[in-house]
Amino acid sequence: MDSRKLKDHLYEQVARIGRAVSSPKRLELLEILAQGEKAVEQLAQEASIDVKLASAHLRVLKAAQLVQVRHAGKSRIYRLSGADVAALWVALRSVAEAHVADLQLVMQQLFAGPERLTPESSQTLLAKVRQGQVTLIDVRPADEYRTAHLPQARSLPLAELESRLRELPRDKDVVAYCRGPFCVMADAAVKLLVRQGFRAGKIAEGVAEWQAAGLPLAHGAAQD
Repeated sequence: MDSRKLKDHLYEQVARIGRAVSSPKRLELLEILAQGEKAVEQLAQEASIDVKLASAHLRVLKAAQLVQVRHAGKSRIYRLSGADVAALWVALRSVAEAHVADLQLVMQQLFAGPERLTPESSQTLLAKVRQGQVTLIDVRPADEYRTAHLPQARSLPLAELESRLRELPRDKDVVAYCRGPFCVMADAAVKLLVRQGFRAGKIAEGVAEWQAAGLPLAHGAAQD
């Protein structure tokens, strides 16, 4: 193979990744899978598409070697091929936020300054949580929390939050997070908490953003 054909071949292999992530729904599936492995039926439900379409998108991602699949009985369970794939999603979104004006406008409406963390403010938040000044809650489903979560966070899935309000202190700030900047579960949690008289806020970052920033994560079952 001459040098020109070799270069063309190399660029073509990298372009496979670009084609695989060129679909909004495939990007959403990567974001969901950054929270942990899931069955195709669950992915379809989370992405608001039917199972057939979800399967088609997942085949494209698998062909680009961005996801892997295992079989559990009749179920197909998908996971990211590595933490670098989650970091790829965070990087793509971050570049879009920096350069795409339409996205910037939407993000400005969704988030105020304090909701976006810098590495320094992330460490400050962790210190406040460890010192008992702030209660950090993870409002994602419990299986995602078990896979990985922010240190010191408590698992309070959005679907259970209203029935478990008594578990939260009313004399401290409560900070919620979910899957990242595009996730609305934290917004819903904050609205519920504020209606119930809590001092509540949210952070935009989730597990994928935390990991991409080189910050520590915790794993395992929900705390009591």
